Amino acid sequence: MSIFDGIMGNVSEIEVSKVEKEMKDLLALTEKVEHAYKLIRDLLIFTDKRLILVDKQGVTGKKVEYHSIPYKSIVHFSIETAGTFDLEAELKIWLSGSSVPIQKKFNKSLNVYKVQSVLAEYVLK
Repeated sequence: MSIFDGIMGNVSEIEVSKVEKEMKDLLALTEKVEHAYKLIRDLLIFTDKRLILVDKQGVTGKKVEYHSIPYKSIVHFSIETAGTFDLEAELKIWLSGSSVPIQKKFNKSLNVYKVQSVLAEYVLK
């Protein structure tokens, strides 16, 4: 991921094994990381049990907030693909009890359909 992508808020896929090592204390004993994406310092992690959003805060990023979202709490989601002149695609996720979606932007090189497919696999069970 280039610095330009980071500044623009784009997301890129990262290795699952690295995320599992970093998040070992956060994961349940039988929980497995399926896919992971990085947005500058933040992470979007899809496990077989939930969606985890990791929000690193402050200049140093030492303060971290972990959002654990059970897939059953997701009531609606959408993707917007990148067009000819667009630099990015977008994923929006609505949670039960909230009218404002969680929004994540993906660079054009990442297949947003794949991300949507992973989310659909767990939400539509």
